[in-house]
Amino acid sequence: MDIAAKIIIGIVALFHIYFLWLEMFAWTTTGRKVFRSLPSDMFEKTKAMAANQGLYNGFLAAGLIWTFFISDPQWSKNIALFFLGCVLVAGLYGAYSVSKRIFYVQGVPALLGILLLLLSN
Repeated sequence: MDIAAKIIIGIVALFHIYFLWLEMFAWTTTGRKVFRSLPSDMFEKTKAMAANQGLYNGFLAAGLIWTFFISDPQWSKNIALFFLGCVLVAGLYGAYSVSKRIFYVQGVPALLGILLLLLSN
């Protein structure tokens, strides 16, 4: 993988670590500021659901971080493509079902990472 692809993979992983933190540990505090369109009484009611989403975001981050520790370049690239593809699908579904903004925050960086990987050696 080339440096640009690794940087994007790292950024996408960091986003998902942030999403994990937000949804698992700060849903009823910072979550209210980030998701202003939700009624404030919904945060306590949806705390368990948000934590579950956060856990999935953590798995995505872990998979992307794992790619940095795989010594075989082709294997690392394939795993990165898989996890970036998962992030892209999540971004597309989020744009369809919740807000188009999700595609720009989540999907576009994943798509950029995929393109960089496909264009690298």
